[in-house]
Amino acid sequence: MFWKDDWDLAKEHFEAWWRREGFCVAVTAPKAEPWEDLPSPPAAESVEQQWLDPVWRTRVRVHQLSRTFFGGEAFPILTTDIGPGSLATFLGSQPVLMPTTVWYDPCVTAPEDHGPFRFDEDAEWWQRHLALMAEALRVADGRFLVGFPDLIENMDTLAALRGTEEVLMDLTDRPAWVTSRLWEINQVFFEAFDYLYDMVGGPDEGNVFGPFALWGPGKTAKVQCDISALMGPAQFAEFVVPPLAEQCTWLDYSLFHLDGSQCIRHLDLLLGIEDLCAIEFTPEPGQPGGGSPHWYDVYRRILDAGKGVQAVGVSLNEVEPLLEALDGGAVYIVGPSAGTEAEARAFLDRLR
Repeated sequence: MFWKDDWDLAKEHFEAWWRREGFCVAVTAPKAEPWEDLPSPPAAESVEQQWLDPVWRTRVRVHQLSRTFFGGEAFPILTTDIGPGSLATFLGSQPVLMPTTVWYDPCVTAPEDHGPFRFDEDAEWWQRHLALMAEALRVADGRFLVGFPDLIENMDTLAALRGTEEVLMDLTDRPAWVTSRLWEINQVFFEAFDYLYDMVGGPDEGNVFGPFALWGPGKTAKVQCDISALMGPAQFAEFVVPPLAEQCTWLDYSLFHLDGSQCIRHLDLLLGIEDLCAIEFTPEPGQPGGGSPHWYDVYRRILDAGKGVQAVGVSLNEVEPLLEALDGGAVYIVGPSAGTEAEARAFLDRLR
């Protein structure tokens, strides 16, 4: 990879981390000299162009990547998300585009009258995602990798389709309906994933899952259930764990995004999913960041159960204390940034 001259070594470290045999640290910094001297792109003319114009989006991201140093296990990714939860848009939810995020309008108002969820290659928002990925692949030319969109699955996708309050009521009012829909969402995830996997990588290359900067030498994805912050462990075990376990078995490399301290109550159930490879924890706003000693015991619980850890939002000065506290265990640290490329290189030399 032209913009990551030690990519082969980084891949070896990623493979060791997935095997729980080593740690990874991704450090970025402004590039002292750009990889390429590319002209600055114009500002977006509208929020629609910002999210949906393949040429404009690709040009902006390539310009950013060309001016970034990727140290350690950091690597250049061109992201292709249209918000956090693309899978729901393939099934009928309409995205509401905002300058900094995307929301999704529920589309299932009469559950018993709504047909099964099925993957449709002609769906408008599926085609829009394909257009973004096709343009990114067209211009990549060995300089960077093209990431999967943030698909999302399980109860979070059902909540986007149905509405959060409504789906929580459905857990009591129509539990069989919820269970059936979750298995259908799994199937849609598998079909969409297979299509994208053949498009961007495949058995010889693996794939990059854009969110949380994941690469693996096979089918690789971040999985999640943010709505579990509003669920008890019994509901999580009944509704979330079975389709999640199927998903982790189907994938070669899986990382669960544990979003907020309210979700820590489900950690033991997650650790019991045999084929789940790793767990990432994101503290909610107002809590100490991911590199704080406040969370060391959470990370130790994950490591002691034989899973890998991803720690996010870690500052440069928190990296070494975190690694020392976890005895250099299978931790992938994301987030450290340095002020200059020289500072980043000096830090990495000391760390090695």
